[in-house]
Amino acid sequence: MARTASAPHKPKIAISACLLGAEVRFNGGHKESRLCSQALSQHFEFVPLCPEVAIGLGIPRQPVRLVGDPAQPQAVGTVDSTLNVTRPLHDYGVEMAAAHTDICGYIFMQKSPSCGLERVKVYQDGGRPAELAGRGIYARAFCNANPDLPVEEDGRLNDPVLRENFMTRVYAYSAWQALLKQGITRRSLTEFHARYKYQLMAHHPVQYKTLGALLGNLGKQDPRAIAPYYFSELMKALKKCATRRTHTNVLQHISGYLKQAISAEDKQEVQQLIGQYLHGIVPLVVPLTLLKHHFRLHPHPYISRQVYLQPHPEDLSLRNAI
Repeated sequence: MARTASAPHKPKIAISACLLGAEVRFNGGHKESRLCSQALSQHFEFVPLCPEVAIGLGIPRQPVRLVGDPAQPQAVGTVDSTLNVTRPLHDYGVEMAAAHTDICGYIFMQKSPSCGLERVKVYQDGGRPAELAGRGIYARAFCNANPDLPVEEDGRLNDPVLRENFMTRVYAYSAWQALLKQGITRRSLTEFHARYKYQLMAHHPVQYKTLGALLGNLGKQDPRAIAPYYFSELMKALKKCATRRTHTNVLQHISGYLKQAISAEDKQEVQQLIGQYLHGIVPLVVPLTLLKHHFRLHPHPYISRQVYLQPHPEDLSLRNAI
């Protein structure tokens, strides 16, 4: 059956230190996420980072907030507005992005003026927040320096669809890192793409065809020259959440490989469960489990290589709620 698209070791994920229970917040407290500290820690090697402590702000400390232009805000003290830590936070973001090239993802503390990815309040004169929200100074610098890296906020990980999407991207990033270590060749790049056929089809059917055409037209080009562009486009495509309709399309394609192998009765059962999934009666894991069962009895070499069947460890149970 398809193997998880992961390296044999635990992939590394950077994370806001307070989410693992470190008492590094401005008030000396933490914001421990049990999802991260308990469930996910079994599968990932976490790299805890706290930019505000790293740049020399104490514990406890004066809180900072974003002010000014939401597109280019400043991070200043809430009590002493002459305290401006915008440049140190930005520079630390650039520094950490360069230092941690072996991570496969980053989980940021939501709404933080340093680490928030979106919806961070940017205050205007008079203390009112701007209509347009901003992004944490450190998070913006880090993400700009590493735009392909899967990133997510802790709060959004409580949404099962977003959680599954993030983990799918983390393991894809890990698989790509492993490919880079082995060395990019024409064959390895096309085989990588072939393994991701149905995963891409579930997320972004148009991009699957576009990337396939890109590799098909390589000609005499050096595959190492096109690889960074290919991977950037792959990660953009995977960031788009798959839907019940696109998953159903993939399930139908995969079930087609059993056409000559299983009985009419078994085919009817497969189609019934795929239909129930499409209409929200059962989660994705139900039709997938039945398909995996049939492929164990009737192996197919192409399907056995497909990342889609197991893009992340089964015991994370990420497809039980989508």
